[in-house]
This record gives sequence, structure tokens and C-alpha cells, in this order.
Amino acid sequence: MARPGSGLLVPKNGVGYPPQNLARVVVWEWLNEHGRWRPYSAAVCHHIENVLKGDARGSVVLGQVDAQLSPYIIDLQSMHQFRQDTGTMRPVQRNFYEPSSAPGKGVVWEWENDNGSWTPYDMEICVTIQNAYEKQHPWLDLISLGFCYLIDFNSMSQTNRQSQRKRRLRRRMDLAYPLIMGSIPKSQSWPVGASSGQPCSCQQCILVNSTRAASNAILASQRRKLHTGTAGNSGGTGTHTTVRQSNTFAGTSLWSPTSDSSGTNNNNISVGGGQSKAEQVKSPLQNNLNRPGTQRISMGTTRGAIPPGVPALPVKNLTGSGPVHPALAGMTGILMCAAGLPVCLTRAPKPILHPPPINKSDMKPVPGVNGMRRKTKKKHLKRGKNPEDVVRRYTEKIKVVQDEDCTICMERLVMSSGYEGVLQQKGIKPELVGKLGKCGHMYHLLCLVAMYNNGNKDGSLQCPTCKTIYGEKTGTQPPGKMEYHVIPHSLPGYSDSKTIRIVYGIPAGIQTNEHPNPGKKFSARGFPRHCYLPDNEKGRKVLKLLIMAWDRRLIFTIGTSSTTGESDTVVWNEIHHKTEFGSNLTGHGYPDPNYLDNVLTELSAQGVGEDNLKD
Repeated sequence: MARPGSGLLVPKNGVGYPPQNLARVVVWEWLNEHGRWRPYSAAVCHHIENVLKGDARGSVVLGQVDAQLSPYIIDLQSMHQFRQDTGTMRPVQRNFYEPSSAPGKGVVWEWENDNGSWTPYDMEICVTIQNAYEKQHPWLDLISLGFCYLIDFNSMSQTNRQSQRKRRLRRRMDLAYPLIMGSIPKSQSWPVGASSGQPCSCQQCILVNSTRAASNAILASQRRKLHTGTAGNSGGTGTHTTVRQSNTFAGTSLWSPTSDSSGTNNNNISVGGGQSKAEQVKSPLQNNLNRPGTQRISMGTTRGAIPPGVPALPVKNLTGSGPVHPALAGMTGILMCAAGLPVCLTRAPKPILHPPPINKSDMKPVPGVNGMRRKTKKKHLKRGKNPEDVVRRYTEKIKVVQDEDCTICMERLVMSSGYEGVLQQKGIKPELVGKLGKCGHMYHLLCLVAMYNNGNKDGSLQCPTCKTIYGEKTGTQPPGKMEYHVIPHSLPGYSDSKTIRIVYGIPAGIQTNEHPNPGKKFSARGFPRHCYLPDNEKGRKVLKLLIMAWDRRLIFTIGTSSTTGESDTVVWNEIHHKTEFGSNLTGHGYPDPNYLDNVLTELSAQGVGEDNLKD
């Protein structure tokens, strides 16, 4: 079986290519936030290999072959993928597989995700599945690869052994991954170098070329310094300092100084910042191209110590709150790496989402709030009001109609409603016009009936012009429970107060007639969701209003997630919550001096105002 563990080639003499008589398929991979190596597509890998043949220390613009990867550049010198708009950097590696394996044949195995699209397996898993498929095994257990999934080739399905959930899988043919044998000759198909003709004028290539030009200038300066330093120390001990590429990421040094003794030929590589012998490098600027392909880098490795005087550049800072802009930090890191200068790439601190562990006995009721739990059940979901009665309750007829547009049907108010002939409603003629009581905006009564029928039909109306709510607005939140209590910890910015913790729980289920796709399943990701308020007067007021919004089913709804793009899932419903307990790195935490006032405004916009609270 051609798995990466047996197919990887250990670099020899700093070259890292397979022997002359041994063919291998090359797969380029990037490390995701879960510590898994994800393969680039075959087309992207061909593109990278073409660039590599021309310049082993160059940069690869991925958008030239895949439009979805337009923000990304691979720096072959540092073996990192760089995202231009955010500055995020991820390690990449160059892996080898047997020509008879799945990537060599262009076979791709994929599983169906929740939104109906297909996701390819990691290459290691893909190779294993293809090997079992070719041997005509009826099933395959992935437990040996660290996954509790069972692959059934008869039903072409994947079953989670723990949850028993089944997903479809499929096998499709694609472009085969690039094949290499021995040393790679200079490319004749990719325009690299001075004799390659006119350079590309796209913005990405201009950025890459300017970066490379700056790198070369710094590189030449560094070479002069190294040669000068070597000549000046010729009468010394015979030991000089070189710079080598490190195998570490996630907060450790990307380049680290080592001591190189002339009589030593060690090739021990340190992974994760651990101790190792010095690595013999003939040139301080040697490219360690295939190094990541021979080591499985773990995201949970020990953080190495930052050498004194080495600048720390925050590479992944989503909020932009750091002293260095993320994109500038990432580009600076590439420049310094190319020049052989030491630089430490650091991650932004992780958000503190939850408080320290709390005993149940330490959870106290919120002062002034009855109980500690609310539930919505299916019997609460059935509502029905006669549309004509609702419209007449909140409007008054207009005898003298002004010559202006009805903003619902866009017909003139002096004309009949645009819903004439489309909607039949006894007792309401198409030409009748009504004025809403509070705001005074005027509409055809038949248009208001149509708007009501298209909504939640809960006995309330909302003016489409000014959003004034008439009656008690309710939402389409699925059944679930809401818990709230006081915990003995303080939020940042509220050191004198304890904390109110709210826990929302909503299970997955089936959509009803009030939801976008009745009869279809909906998912509920991230539950239970924990939210936090300061235990002070205003925080308790917000909690009471949130409880009222929960009872009216306004906190959540079913729709499309703005973060994952998943449809038919439970999402927030325009009332913001603080889900980050001890920090504010994501923008959903504390300190935030304006949050309580902002959420009161959002609640009021849903018809849940302070005037609804009983004294």
C-alpha cells in the first residue's frame, strides 16, 4: 500500500530528490488549523512544480491556476503559504507517493458534507481507501489512521462509529498528480528568469516580483556581511555562525542560528522546538525544499524559546489590534526569511471562551429574575390570527387618499392594489387604503394583508417603511431551552461584578411550515452556546429582555450561516451576544463599554423594549 509513511524520501546531500531510477508522484499539501495536511489539487501541484523547476527559491501565485486561491502565494524559500489580504501563513510540504497510488492515477475520493457539496479526503486517507477498493475489500476501517469511520464500498457510504451517522462518498477521476524521476531539469514550459519573455502584468505578479526584488537586494547585502565576517575571523577558532531553516511553526523560530563546526557532518532535524544537534549546512542560504515532506509537523508541539533580539511578528491577528498589520507582518517575514535573517512568527493569543471550571453549587439564581431556565415547546409554536382582523386592528381607513406610492406593491395609492386578482380577501377591496396608527404610514389594505400572510402570522404587523412594530412580534426559533445563573467570576471591564452566564440549547430537527424548507432537516451547530453579561443593574435588565425575546422565539432562526455558508441551520437572529468570556479577540467578548446599550437597541428593534418590563 502506497502510504506517505513508506513513500516519503529522505533528503540526501541537501538535494532531496529521488534517486535517478525511482519515479514518484508529487503532492503538495498545506497544514490546516486542525493539524491535518490538506492536499492541493492536481492542477495546482503541476503549477507549483513548473515554478519549482525554474526557481527553487521563488514564489508561486496560486491564483494563476485556481481563481479561488487568488489571495494565496507560496514562498518556496520558507515553505509557507501566505495569504495577502490577512497575512495568515501556513506551512506547506512536498510529499511523494507511488505512481500506482490514487494521486498517480488521478483518483479522488470525496465525502458529502452537510450542504450537499463534496469534500476530498486527506491524501493519506485517499490512498488507503483506493488501495482497499482495488483489492475489492467490502469495507475499510479507518481506525488505524486515527478516525472512527467505517467505509462501506457496497453502499458507498461512510459511517461514524460513535454517532452512527452516515454520509455518502464517491470516487471520481481527475488530473493525475505530477510525476518526477531523479533530478528535475530546467523547465521549458514555464517562463521563469531573465530570458522568459515579458513578465505577467497582473497585480499578484507585480507584488511577487517586487517582493523578490527586495529579497534579492537584502540577500546580496547579507552575503557581503557574511563574507566580510568570515574573512575577519580567519584567525579564530575555526567556527562560524550560519543560518538554517527551522522545522517549526506556531510560535517558534522560522530561522534559527546554529553553530557549524568544520569537522562535523550532522543532519539531525529538530521538530517543534526540541533539542537537537546542529545541522551541517554548506551555505547559509541553502533551500531546504523537501524538509517538510519528511516530517509530520504537529500543531501541538512545544513552543520554542525566542532568541534575544529576534523580532516577533504577529502573523495571524484577525482583529488587527496588534502593532503590526497582519499582511505587512507576513510579507516582512517572507522578506527576512529570503534574506536569511532571523524572524519569529507568532500566533495571536487564543480567545478565552469559557471561565474556569465551576461547581454546580456555585451557580446562583440571578437577583430579581425568577427561575433559572426557560423552554420553548412545540405546543407554543402554533399561532393563528385572521389576517383581515389583524390589519383592521392596527389601521384606520383613509377617505381622502394622497397621490403617492404604496411601498409594498409600488402602485399609486389612488389606484388599486397590485395584489388585485392575485389575492382574494373577503371584506377588503383592492382600492381601500389604510394608515397605521403609530407611525402614520399609508398602504393598500390588501397589500398589508399580503405582507401579513407572507410573514409569521403571529398577530403582529411591522411597518415596512420605519419598522415600527404593532402587537407582539414573534419569530421562528426552533424548540429548545435557555438557562441562566450567576457564576463567581468577573468579566474584563467589570471587575466589581460577578457574571451572568446564559446557556442556550437547541437540538437539530425538522423544519415546519414557518421555516424556509418545510419537512427538511435542519442542523444545530455549536450548541450549547454560552453567553455572558455582567451581573449589575443594566446586565440584569438585558437578561430580562433576552428572556422575553426567547419566549417570543426571537433569539435564533433557521437560515444560512454567515461564517460557514451552511444552509438550513440554526443561526443568530440579529440580537448580538457575547460568547467570549475572558478576552475580546473575536469581537464577541469584553471589555466592550457600548455592548449593553447596543443590545438594548437591537432588542427594541425586535419589539422587546424596556417599556415591556414590569416593575
